Formats: sequence, C-alpha cells, structure tokens
Amino acid sequence: MIGKRSFLARKETVQHKWYVVDAADKPIGRVAVKVARILSGKNKPIYTPHVDTGDFVIVINADKVVLTGKKSERERIYWHTGYPGGIKSVKMGEMLAKKPERLFERVVKGMLPKTRLDYIRKLKVYAGPNHPHAAQMPEKLED
Repeated sequence: MIGKRSFLARKETVQHKWYVVDAADKPIGRVAVKVARILSGKNKPIYTPHVDTGDFVIVINADKVVLTGKKSERERIYWHTGYPGGIKSVKMGEMLAKKPERLFERVVKGMLPKTRLDYIRKLKVYAGPNHPHAAQMPEKLED
C-alpha cells in the first residue's frame, strides 16, 4: 500500500473562479441547486469538505426566475424578529415581486452545508441583467 494517498486540498493552493448564471425563465430550484454545488466546490475533482474549494457565482435576472406549480400562493417564507411573538411570514410570490435577490439567496442558503465555511458570501445576486463584477472576468455558465 505504499504510494496510495488521498488528495486533500489546501486553502493556500485553491484557485477561485467567477461564474455568471442567467436565471431568467428557469425554475428557482433548478438554478439554486447548480449554484449551491459551485459555491461549495462539489463540482470540482479537488473537493475537500473542510476546505473552501468553491467558486464565486453571480446570478443575474433573479426577478425573472420562475416559481413552478402553486408555490407563489401557497409557500411561505418565515423568519423571527427576535422579539416575543415576532414571527413574520410572506408568500413566495410577494417576496419574488418585492425582493427577488433575498428570495434567491435564501433558497440557495438552504441548500448549502451548515458548516463554519461561509459559502453564501461568495454569492452575488442581482435582479436585473447588469452586475458590477466585470473586472473579475466571470465565465458564463451554460446549462
């Protein structure tokens, strides 16, 4: 068994790339799954659970994402203000109309592992087609 060693990525050697994902006219869950895999680095062969091997993702056209079925009327988003009796909720359709960026971030965050590695900080979501990250030379991610 000499010479058989598992590869473990190190924080210093990982190269982070930037990707652009166009969410227009696509189901929110399908796009969120792809984004979550890229953020956590599970799409790379060098994936290591305790090292942040993921890449940065820019999501554009988050306001044009599609909620399939009756999710816009039935599904609710809940949160707590921190005060007694402070539970709040809003329908998914209303949140998509008012704050599409926050809805998309919340859906992706639910798909990410709950570890010390803060993957969600590498997600940039914009409602329109424009983003201020042209200097990072992001690659367009195809379906």
